[in-house]
Amino acid sequence: MDKKVSDKKERLLAALDQGMVMIHLDARRPGVLVPASLRGEAHLRLNLSYRFEPPDLTVGEWGVRSTLSFSGSRFTVAVPWSALFAIASHVTKEFWMYPEEMPPELLQQPPVASASVARPPQPAPVPMPVAAERPRAFLREVQSDHSDEPETRPEVAAVPSPEGGPPEEPQPPRRGGHLRLVK
Repeated sequence: MDKKVSDKKERLLAALDQGMVMIHLDARRPGVLVPASLRGEAHLRLNLSYRFEPPDLTVGEWGVRSTLSFSGSRFTVAVPWSALFAIASHVTKEFWMYPEEMPPELLQQPPVASASVARPPQPAPVPMPVAAERPRAFLREVQSDHSDEPETRPEVAAVPSPEGGPPEEPQPPRRGGHLRLVK
């Protein structure tokens, strides 16, 4: 096994041990087996995880094989190492890219406008903060004390049983929990 294939295999296995992984591949390459509707994709992304309890996830010398779900239908995919050009860990946010395996369309630069066409100045791109620097919002259930609400409950009459037996016990109105955004 050559060094590049060995590196891809080791990184993919290590990332899978951490949790969900997204592999980036060129579905047009020889040996790739994906559903017919995806065979022409230059940049196909597939999520792999041991948590999916795949019956046949195999990471071997040839590449990756696994049965995945596509729009509710199961399909056994096969991805040779030569078609895989990036690996991204959903858990650690690590991303490994193999540019020599990338499709040429993804490597092309955007076209430069000709000098005869005047373009308005574009605003400078605003750098996005790294995920660890961004404030995170968490939702949690908060029990309301309802101290500002009067303690009156509507009177509920006993409902006679449809079978003619004793009346059913009245049920108090259900109150749902309240969610509040906590930053």
